[in-house]
Amino acid sequence: MTIAVIGANGFIGSRLVEMFHLGGQHRVVPVVRKASSLALPARFALDWRLGDALSLPALTTALAGCDAVVHAALGDPRQIEAMPAVLCAAAAAAKVPRLVYLSTASVHGQAPAPGTTEDTPLRTDQAMEYNNAKVRAEKSFLRECEPRQLAGFALRPGVVFGPRSRWIADLAADLRQRRAWLLGDGSGICNSIYVDNLVSAVDRCLQAPADTAGAYLVGDAELITWSSLYLAVAVALQLDPAAIHRLEKVPPFARTLQEKITRVVSSPPMQFVLPSVPAALKQVAKRFAAALPTPPPAPESWSLAPVPGPRLTEEMALLQQCRWKFPSDRAALLLDYHPPVSFATGLKRSLDWLAFAEGAA
Repeated sequence: MTIAVIGANGFIGSRLVEMFHLGGQHRVVPVVRKASSLALPARFALDWRLGDALSLPALTTALAGCDAVVHAALGDPRQIEAMPAVLCAAAAAAKVPRLVYLSTASVHGQAPAPGTTEDTPLRTDQAMEYNNAKVRAEKSFLRECEPRQLAGFALRPGVVFGPRSRWIADLAADLRQRRAWLLGDGSGICNSIYVDNLVSAVDRCLQAPADTAGAYLVGDAELITWSSLYLAVAVALQLDPAAIHRLEKVPPFARTLQEKITRVVSSPPMQFVLPSVPAALKQVAKRFAAALPTPPPAPESWSLAPVPGPRLTEEMALLQQCRWKFPSDRAALLLDYHPPVSFATGLKRSLDWLAFAEGAA
């Protein structure tokens, strides 16, 4: 089977290319937007192609001769929402019958209600605009597949970690800089999935009957808490776990004016209106947004180095409040998905990569 991987230069896309090519089960066609993104895919003698995920003609050409396509491209909220329609139209034009779209478990929020499954209604009034954009994008993907009779599989992974993952590199940096933190006793659930397990889920979608197309939550087999993850990484890095900050609650996250404007511009009503707005007026609005004041820097003065505080982000604050492990039951039943790599093995491989990348191995 010839598989096109859109976004082949990213963390997940590059691992898909590596495993499919080295495993020999598929002929891989890496698709990237520009030649400078070929650093990783070009390591192998592959039929790589250039194709912008937002350009119908370019993407149609890039998908020619493929049997299926995996969409792993990234973008800002507006790009995320626009990509599925282009993907489906290009696949239909190139006569590619099967699509695997990498959605995210965040369509249900970072801290979903207990009992959440694929059948739980999706909302677009969530605090994080990324979540809302992915909800709209996934709905667009499944909606665009149906009239074209495309077998469309939307995978919803949680926290995807592994070698080259920001979750590993950022956590290691936070621990070393004494900026890592846990909410309460750290018992919040981390809905992890090792990247190779996600690749396995993609492969199951490529092999499954067409009538099993739809949305699937996928994750690791084990129930992992944020505390167990942080402590394991701290011990592996020979750092004192006692240096991890413990917070009883997280502060509210106030949005800046620029973030509020971005949220309004990304909304479906505004996206419907924008094409009719004169280009000159758009330029004036962009210049106005760019000129919005930012808080002035603190005056320079001699002082002792501050004690490092926790690095708080809205995403992590929500994730650590999670009390529900997403089930992979539907994927197990209909796709025969069973994570081949244990969490412990995946974490060890990730930390081995980190040591190698830092020159410690």
